[in-house]
Amino acid sequence: MTPSRIPALLAVTVTAVLWGTTGTAASLADGVGPLAIGAVSLGVGGLLQAVIATPALRRNRELLRRHRGLVLLGGLAVFTYPLAFYSSMHLAGVAVGTVISLASAPLAAGVVEKLTAGTTLGPWWSGAAGLGITGAVLISIASGGEDSDADGGRTLAGIALGLLAGVSYALYAWVAFRLMLVGTGRAAAMGSVFGVGGALLVPVLLVTGAPLLDSATTVGVAVYISLVPMFLGYVLFGYGLTRLSPSTATTVTLLEPAVAALLAVLVVGERLAPLGWVGLVLIGLVLVLLALAPERGRDGGARAG
Repeated sequence: MTPSRIPALLAVTVTAVLWGTTGTAASLADGVGPLAIGAVSLGVGGLLQAVIATPALRRNRELLRRHRGLVLLGGLAVFTYPLAFYSSMHLAGVAVGTVISLASAPLAAGVVEKLTAGTTLGPWWSGAAGLGITGAVLISIASGGEDSDADGGRTLAGIALGLLAGVSYALYAWVAFRLMLVGTGRAAAMGSVFGVGGALLVPVLLVTGAPLLDSATTVGVAVYISLVPMFLGYVLFGYGLTRLSPSTATTVTLLEPAVAALLAVLVVGERLAPLGWVGLVLIGLVLVLLALAPERGRDGGARAG
């Protein structure tokens, strides 16, 4: 176990817990479409990331200008992710949409690292990813319930959007990580990428977001999702990327469907089948494996501040 990794693992774990609350929160916003929820979540959250990073963005403006292609790529990924993620849950159901999006992300991150840096992921990551994906699938099977009634066409479209969300998530995590490696620092890397993505989401929010103002409940949901899971969550996620590779960080966030399932049991009053509890245990083992894993190559992160 490498002590320098533990705070980073804890930060990403808290991020996953916060993200796991978004489905429950969004279910309270009756009449609000998935595009509006997606746009407000990272539109507002992304712009706030840029605001708090303003001093760092100014200090690193020349470096960011030299890597503007990376920044734009990350911003486009941030723009795509919430729209695809919430639309996937809307079409395929919360359980299937969440699992497809999150289970595909660490695999996509691993592929990106392999293609761009020739990184050897190793047996520790492979074992953790395998356990996490298996656990997420078991939770999906156990909690699918009414989501299984979706027709085939909608489900296939939802699965495709979930895969797009997973790739987008892996891509913006990788871009932020790469920007840290070239010396921009955590605040500038996250602020630039999420600032661009947030700005791109503003027009979507203006077109689709009117229902968010229909009641105090919908306003509260919008404020909570944008400030807590998205803004605070991504601050913690950015810290995690200073000590963890994108493939490891995205693997840890497989905790999100586990948290969502627990909230469904504890808050909404749903029941979780035995397979679901097995899935929760498997995902818990992911953290144990990643905490015990020897620090390999660049998996220690960018060491950026």
